[in-house]
Amino acid sequence: MFATVAAAVFMSNLDLFIVNVALPAIGRSYGGSGLGSLSWVLNGYAIVFAALLVVAGRVADRSGHKPVFLTGLAVFTLASVGCALAPNVGTLVAARLVQAAGAALLMPTSLALLLDTTAPEKRAGAVRAWASIGGIAAGLGPVAGGLLVEAGWRWVFIVNVPVGIATIALGVKVLPSPGRTRAEKSPLPDLFGAALLSGSIATLALSLVKAPDWGWASAGTLGGLAAAVLLGVWFVLRSARHPVPIIELPLLRVPAFASAAAALTLFTVAFAGMLLGSVLWCQGVWGYSALLTGLAIAPGPLLVPPVALRIGPAVARFGAGRIALAGTVLFAAGILWWVATLDTGSAYAASLLPGMMLTGLGVGMTLPVLTGVSAAALPPARFATGSAITSMGRQIGAVLGVAILVGILGTPAPGHAVAAFQRGWYAVAAASLLAACATVPLVRKPRPAAAKAADVEEAAKAGAA
Repeated sequence: MFATVAAAVFMSNLDLFIVNVALPAIGRSYGGSGLGSLSWVLNGYAIVFAALLVVAGRVADRSGHKPVFLTGLAVFTLASVGCALAPNVGTLVAARLVQAAGAALLMPTSLALLLDTTAPEKRAGAVRAWASIGGIAAGLGPVAGGLLVEAGWRWVFIVNVPVGIATIALGVKVLPSPGRTRAEKSPLPDLFGAALLSGSIATLALSLVKAPDWGWASAGTLGGLAAAVLLGVWFVLRSARHPVPIIELPLLRVPAFASAAAALTLFTVAFAGMLLGSVLWCQGVWGYSALLTGLAIAPGPLLVPPVALRIGPAVARFGAGRIALAGTVLFAAGILWWVATLDTGSAYAASLLPGMMLTGLGVGMTLPVLTGVSAAALPPARFATGSAITSMGRQIGAVLGVAILVGILGTPAPGHAVAAFQRGWYAVAAASLLAACATVPLVRKPRPAAAKAADVEEAAKAGAA
């Protein structure tokens, strides 16, 4: 049963990293499509996933985890076929939106199915095993993406099809079908609120991506930013009144949860900018192939799982806030190392590699620890809801990270690429340092007692994905 869930989760997590590596090749195959248009291959997916995550979890509680999981897997697989056959960027983005809807159905139910069949005393280990799948996908993703792109970027999506079909066939036989629960009669979350959230994020991303073309002070850019703010305010006001909002605002009044959620969102802005920026640098400035790019990027992601799994004792000794603060600062240091050393003729081992190792160490110290803090800050009855909120925040952060980087890079004039990337790296580092500021309330809180520290340590391990 675990193998079935693991295969589906691995496939959906792997998709993020291999699509990043494939982005330049996708642009070339579509007649040199601009970076602004291509960014929606990433951002469209993240926006839909973020907006539907809570809705999908509630639907699964009402309708049953197994049917929703299999439906999500089928949608993801069919959408992968659509991505592979897409004749243009617009069709590819549309297929990616459908793929994200499938992932939103798939991800929350995968863990629920695992817990449905796991004894209470073994659930912590099961959650850690489930969470480690994301770390493994992160480590293998860049290299796998490079290998697939060497055969043609469409293989990035084709590879999902046989895995999806096999997992569906196995899942029908082995996945449990739990009995009916009281959640079946509970109302669905605010669907209109989900649309408002999607509209706000999409409008903000569009304004940032198009600003270099429209002009940062143009009516289009300023109007788009204003519309994004208005939609966001409308969403917050509606969430405050709706009986089943997408985001339960009272949870944000829990100080530790609010600080951890804010830091996670800001740190993901930096992480997404770093990941896309490193791919664009390797292929666009150094002229690396997709495979060589994957190999160049891989050391950072490969460092994340071992760090995440061994950070528990340090959390127990120094406190989660101090560890997360150190992680965000290390990540920023890695990016600033790139500012100081990366050039058209710089050596990989002396420039990109040290920064990649620092960022990998920072991710391993930050993401799992902050995820653990956010979980430990809430009562068990709100763990699933809180997890959905932090996951949504990370997706929003990913959208903003890509949009900000693309907006800063634009289309650099010949000979100005290094300066453009330096401006982008400064923005990425700034986002990580803002995340560091968001962790300060966690540092100032008294260190938890030994039992509480153990709880945070376990939660941190569970959050490694």
